[in-house]
Amino acid sequence: MVPGLDLPEEEARRVIETIASSGTFWIEWDQVKTILSVKLKQVWGDYPEAKMTTEEQSASLGETHQELVTRLDEALLSFDEGPPFTLQRLCEILLSAQSIYPKLSKLALALEKNLLVTSMLTSCSNQQMMIQESENPEKAGEEVKMQSSLEQDGIDVVMGDRDVTVAAMEEADVEEGISADMDTFGEIVGPSETSSPPPITPS
Repeated sequence: MVPGLDLPEEEARRVIETIASSGTFWIEWDQVKTILSVKLKQVWGDYPEAKMTTEEQSASLGETHQELVTRLDEALLSFDEGPPFTLQRLCEILLSAQSIYPKLSKLALALEKNLLVTSMLTSCSNQQMMIQESENPEKAGEEVKMQSSLEQDGIDVVMGDRDVTVAAMEEADVEEGISADMDTFGEIVGPSETSSPPPITPS
């Protein structure tokens, strides 16, 4: 069982694997955080450098093993409202850490890069979308890829912004429609409304 959760380790690994492959999950974000926190500490402890003395760790990493793990874990747990937009990459790293980063110092830099961010995923924070993932994983995965594309274009994907953006777009469409209708009205009426009536000639 995963410490702090009534969840078998096999199920916890499946959660991480699903996030790594599609970017989606079907349980509460707080539970996912706990799973990732436990996995982070397990992965860290598998490296030979983790068994060095504190002096050797400080010389190699700039801080002790415990200090670095605590700092990274606190960064992960600080995401209270939703997951970081780097969640999928984070899970990929945790699943294959030693094959991707043979040295612990490289792993530390990669984890820092993926945890010390401010933007969050709206799609994964939507509970309904998480549940739909099990019914249509391909569609859910495409939605997450679209969110990642927005981030790469420099657009922050922060919780709650979507409704505001949609409302603004709808308002703009309405205003554009009114403007178009007025132009059409002007074409129909023509210049007769603006020109002066012809003078009346006395009979």
